[in-house]
Amino acid sequence: MTTTSRLKSWIPNDSVLVVARWSDVAAADPDLAAHVRRCFAVRKHATLATLRRDGSPRISGTEVSFDDDGNVYLGMMEGSRKALDLRRDPRLALHCPTEDAPEGDPSAWLGDAKIAGVGVEITPPPGSEDGSHRFSVDVTEVVVTTVAGDLLVIRSWHPDRGVEIRERH
Repeated sequence: MTTTSRLKSWIPNDSVLVVARWSDVAAADPDLAAHVRRCFAVRKHATLATLRRDGSPRISGTEVSFDDDGNVYLGMMEGSRKALDLRRDPRLALHCPTEDAPEGDPSAWLGDAKIAGVGVEITPPPGSEDGSHRFSVDVTEVVVTTVAGDLLVIRSWHPDRGVEIRERH
């Protein structure tokens, strides 16, 4: 886990933002990490939330990859609004593609996963001159929501607090 100074203008002066790589999440709770990956694998496109220049939210479709190097990556076309948003204000949220719970058996629903964090633009490798953008995600929060019987179960992980489980009726 690390802290980042890239966000100094977006976090209070007396705060430190603690971030983690995806490999830190997987090491801390392998079952949670595997569940999140299954949720994101349901379909090709996830939903990315960024912040526009005026501070209002922008949602966009994006592809998410969990690479063997322990990071989560986002790819974007050259000059896309979402890439420009992340260059200006790197805070982001990702939401997995979703499917409805099976009728009559909500507990069989795979669930819903979200990742919050900070986008870090990656310098393209030599020879890749297509102008596309690639960002790794420094993770600040991971959440999986499932159903167990008549309970909504919300399992979350934060780099500075670890795993928390909340249940709601």
